[in-house]
Amino acid sequence: MAEQKDFYEVLGVNQQATDTEIKKAYRTLAKKYHPDIHPNDEVAAHKFREATEAYEVLSDTSKRQQYDQFGHAAFSQGGGQGGYGGGVDFGDMGDMFGDIFGDFFGGGRQRQSQSNGPRKGASLRASLELDFEEAVFGTDKEINITVSDECETCHGTGAKAGTHAETCSQCGGAGQVRYNQQTILGTVSSVRSCPACQGEGKIIKEKCPTCMGGKYVKRRKKISVNIPAGIDNGQTIRLKGKGEPGVNGGPKGDVLLTIYTRSHKEFERQGNDIYYKMKISIAQASLGTEIEVPTLDGNVRYPIEPGTQTGTRFRLRGKGVPFINHNKTRGDQYVDVVITTPTKLTQRQKDLLLELAESFGDSISDIKRKKGFFDKVKDAFE
Repeated sequence: MAEQKDFYEVLGVNQQATDTEIKKAYRTLAKKYHPDIHPNDEVAAHKFREATEAYEVLSDTSKRQQYDQFGHAAFSQGGGQGGYGGGVDFGDMGDMFGDIFGDFFGGGRQRQSQSNGPRKGASLRASLELDFEEAVFGTDKEINITVSDECETCHGTGAKAGTHAETCSQCGGAGQVRYNQQTILGTVSSVRSCPACQGEGKIIKEKCPTCMGGKYVKRRKKISVNIPAGIDNGQTIRLKGKGEPGVNGGPKGDVLLTIYTRSHKEFERQGNDIYYKMKISIAQASLGTEIEVPTLDGNVRYPIEPGTQTGTRFRLRGKGVPFINHNKTRGDQYVDVVITTPTKLTQRQKDLLLELAESFGDSISDIKRKKGFFDKVKDAFE
């Protein structure tokens, strides 16, 4: 299977892009690669489908959140709830294509977007390292993050005390200006952010001395985080409303917290299952016994059948990792038996093993005849 491209990369935006920026990026690509403009062009058709698939996910708040947390794996079950591949909002797409081709061919509707309207703040990224058990069973943590906070001097206006921001004379407070260009295909219209006020619609002439007109100052803050049971190494938690302030009254952005898990000295995790190597002696494997097996919940007793071989695997149901957001359901623990060979034996133990080997007909007579110096001295006095 070909590797799927990152949806943000496909649209040419970053992960902090607003809904408006995502829609604008898609419109640009759709206008560039639409099959009506490039008939019989497989490359253009592929790029158009690729952009449409990316837009379908990133324009949907729920799907975008899943994609930010789990990437393409969030939709690996082939569609269904939360999947992609047929859930485009064609009502919105119809408006979009009307705008694209209306502008492209010099006519149609000219819907004016409010670039200085409310916009969600940027998201911030952070990481947190957890112990193995903390990731398995969940925990509460605190993280420190640097985030913009409203300036206490100007209370977020950006203006010096006793003054206020004035309406931009160039865009009339709209925050954007429209440019028309004549081409052989007709008039091409484009809307850009106002260069005078940078899309704000207002200009601060006398700036606050504390924030220098920025309205916010950077502060280090502690954020409490509830880590859900079952989270895996590399997964990301979205902390809603903990990111950068919104623009023009828009909501705050989020904090995207990536989890990294320390390895365990005994257990190995694969998804929601735990793997463990259980060492037993030759005698235990040959005769059978009952052993104590370590698990995440403590030791459990398990019967070893006589004649058990190295590599034998048995399963302890429900002793694995909880499924994230479904704590009552857990994976399993798989135990691989490893039979150990003793390295330090007494003479009595050697004699017993030799006697046992001879009873099995094992060819070890040469080994038996090889005696050390002290063995030979002992034989001389017998």
